[in-house]
Amino acid sequence: MLTANRLPESEPQPDPAIEAYLAHLRDVRGLSPHTVAAYRRDLRELRRAWAAPWAELDAAALRRIVAGLARGGRHSRSVRRFLAAVRGFLDFQVERGERAANPAAGLRGPKTDRPLPRGLDVDQAQQALDAPPATGAAPDGEAADPDSPLARRDRAMLELLYGSGLRLAELTGLDLPDVDRDAGMVRVLGKGRRERRVPAGRMALAALRDWLAVRGQWANDDEPALFVTRRGQRISNRSVQRRVAEAGRRGGLDVHLHPHRLRHAFASHLLESSGDLRAVQELLGHADLSTTQIYTHLDYQHLAEVYDAAHPRARRHDPADETGS
Repeated sequence: MLTANRLPESEPQPDPAIEAYLAHLRDVRGLSPHTVAAYRRDLRELRRAWAAPWAELDAAALRRIVAGLARGGRHSRSVRRFLAAVRGFLDFQVERGERAANPAAGLRGPKTDRPLPRGLDVDQAQQALDAPPATGAAPDGEAADPDSPLARRDRAMLELLYGSGLRLAELTGLDLPDVDRDAGMVRVLGKGRRERRVPAGRMALAALRDWLAVRGQWANDDEPALFVTRRGQRISNRSVQRRVAEAGRRGGLDVHLHPHRLRHAFASHLLESSGDLRAVQELLGHADLSTTQIYTHLDYQHLAEVYDAAHPRARRHDPADETGS
């Protein structure tokens, strides 16, 4: 239960300071509607907990509010997200000269173990990408033909997800001019509307060429999207998720395949081979290197498994090896 100057549980009226900050996130920083909505929920919760003027909000009050969230059973990750929203909001007030300092600057949420993504090894990724077309009628009505528009489109999407490490929204947001087949590059609009160029490998370029040869059979004349449905419109995130999962099943994988798992595989396989964390950061479009460093754990895990399996001083004790001396 929140304890600091608590307002009633009813939804508060829109707060001008909060709305100004949300407009800044949307119009200046270019954050997605989903992200802006998450900030709105957290900041409205802050407003419910703090009825006094914003200028009077201090570190002690914030600590009481955060403690109330924790006592109420809020997950540590949710508390940290709440604090991040509050910290950004108060930073915005400092920039506008509405307060001298940010009382949330020194506050840290409860620690939480960041789960390592369950990845794919190289053979599993190959299984998914080489999976045969679905038997029988495909979900969107196309017959099971390896040369059909459906099969070519799905192959190109899978190759780009794994070969270039794209996020799901980055893949579905691609337009035709974003692919430079001569240079072997793809222009991507990532989080915060940050643009980057990533290489597309030989297999991805070949799959794109095959798809583009038949894309006109489906695409509406005025549709700029690279990947479209048979109705001629840009493919949705949900449709891509279904098609990727289907490829995993056809490939015989024992894990659920989704676009972000292919992105994880791209990063961990590249890091295992190159060891260049900065390059992987740039290719993934991470603004902060600490976000990319999760893949060093995957790399070290792989090295530890190799060590345990191969090094004579690391082999597990086996009673059958005892000589009885």
